[in-house]
Formats: sequence, structure tokens, C-alpha cells
Amino acid sequence: MTGVPRSSQMPATPSRSAVSMRVLLSNEFGLTALIALTAVVFALTLEGFTSPFSLFAMGRQIGIDTMIGLAMMAVIVTGGLDLSVGAIGVCAAMTFGWLAQTKGVPVLPSVVLAVLLGGGLGFINGFAVVKSGVHSFIITLASMSIFFGIMVFLTKAAAYNGLPAEVSAFGKFKFFKTISPLLLISVASCIGLALLYRFTVLGRQMLAAGANARAAELSGIRTGRVIVACHILTGLLAAMAGLLVVARTGAAVPSMAGQLGQDWLLPAFLAPVLGGTLLSGGRVSVLGTLLGATFVNVLTSGLLLMQVGSFWILAILGSMLLAAVFTDRARQVFLKSRGMI
Repeated sequence: MTGVPRSSQMPATPSRSAVSMRVLLSNEFGLTALIALTAVVFALTLEGFTSPFSLFAMGRQIGIDTMIGLAMMAVIVTGGLDLSVGAIGVCAAMTFGWLAQTKGVPVLPSVVLAVLLGGGLGFINGFAVVKSGVHSFIITLASMSIFFGIMVFLTKAAAYNGLPAEVSAFGKFKFFKTISPLLLISVASCIGLALLYRFTVLGRQMLAAGANARAAELSGIRTGRVIVACHILTGLLAAMAGLLVVARTGAAVPSMAGQLGQDWLLPAFLAPVLGGTLLSGGRVSVLGTLLGATFVNVLTSGLLLMQVGSFWILAILGSMLLAAVFTDRARQVFLKSRGMI
């Protein structure tokens, strides 16, 4: 070790200024600042924006949109897509309604069985993707119609609006008059997923398969199984999102996610992409997905109070999705040019 320069002995560590720059340029920091700024502006200019009822309704919808975003994020991690998240959510919700209302199964077992159904439908997607070699976009585009069509055939498109009273009571329950349990469930799911990706072998394999599938295969990771596992996780989360909607409305309705579940597609992509999840795979941000859903709902709630038309709101949200993709690309190029990634 004698005579060897100290710089060659110690691994290079990023400077404090470089770390600060990465934090300031992160999606999470930008979203936090946007949420705070937007909320302050609306609170000062719109009457009723910060009322307990408004905060409760906003938090409840944030919980649902976060769960939808997490469902899509779980498959984007490997560079895949799942257009059937809405259809899976509706199938799980209708299964819950059939079990709890028609068959008289207690609520908790009905929830478990409905969520397991979602995981099963996710397995079908993942298995089809791996065995066929066809991109998940095509597979899930087809399964979206198949799942939804079978569900409508079996249920005859009838709503289950006679669910046990505890279902709607749970959806209306409030902690401290403003906090919805639906939001707390989504936050708990975020914590669980963050632990999965950071501390478990499966989570690290998911990230590795998304970053470079070929390198992951050469290192011994069975990427086929990992892809199937991601789709199963997506199905489980989509089913949970469907059940959150049931709790909010107090009924299981075939149209709860739009025709073929397509109404879920925009929030499914918007929350994770705004939060920093790469569409190419290999990088996810669970916190960013939560913040993305929060920002979208804060903005939407304010625009609705301003009586902005729903079509304009959809146009704004779609523009935000495009802007998020381009901004993230520009941020990656900037950080790479500075040697920060």
C-alpha cells in the first residue's frame, strides 16, 4: 500500500453537490414541490378545497389511483405493459359481489378469493407472454377483452348493489374526520412493494430483468419466471384496486372501470410515469407513484371546483403524461452528461 495514491485506494464517492443536484432533479422532489404549490394556490383561491369532506374524498381517490398505478408499475419494471388492469379489477370486484351477495360468503374470505382471482388472471397473462414470446402489449390487449367479455357473460352485466353493510361502511369510515382507510391500504401496499424491491431476491431479480434481460439470464436469473411473477403481482394489485372501488361506491358494477376497463389506463400509466418509473424497465419509484397519484388528484380536484370541463381535464392529464416522458428523458441525458448516473 506504500506509495499508492490515496485516490486509488478508496472508491470514488459522489460529492455533496452532485448528490444535492440528483435530489433536486429527482421526480420525487419535483412532484413534492408541485403538490405543495398546487395545493397552496387552490387552498387560497378556491372555497371548500380544504374542507374535511373535500380532503376525505381526495384522499380516498388518491388511494384508488395509487393502487391502480402500482398495478401497472409492477409489470413496467420488466419493460412490459398490462392493458388488462381495469378488466382484472372489474372481474375481481364482480367476483367479490357474487360471493358476498349471492352466495353469502363472509366479507373477508370473499376479499381473499377475489384478490386470488386477480393473481390468477395475472398468471394467465404472464404465462402467455413467456410461452408465446409476443410482447405483453398485444397479449394483454387481447386478454382485456377476453376477461371483460367472460365476466359480462357470466354476470349478465348485472350489478351487485346489495352487498353487506360493512362494505360501504368501510368505504365511508374516516380517521380524524379526513383520512380514508382506502388511502392507508394503498400506503401500506407502497411500503410492502418498497421492501420487496429493495430487500428481497425476487425484487432485485425483477429490477435486473428489466434493466438488461440478457445479462440477467447470463447471471442465472430465470427471467421467464420473473416476468410471470410480475404479472401475478399486477393481477393481485389490480384486484385490490377493484375492491377499493367497491368499498367507495358500496356496489360492484361492471362499468366501474369503463368499457373493457379502459378508464383505468390513464391513471395506471400516469402515476408511475410521473413518479419516475421507466417504461423501458429496470427502475421503479414506489414513492413516486404515490406522489404522482396525489398530484393528479390535487390538480383534478382543483380544476373540478373551478368548473373546468371533464374533457379538458382529460386533455390536461394526457398532456402531463407526454410531458413526463419527455422530461424524464431530458433529465436522464442531463445527469449522464454530468456523470451522475
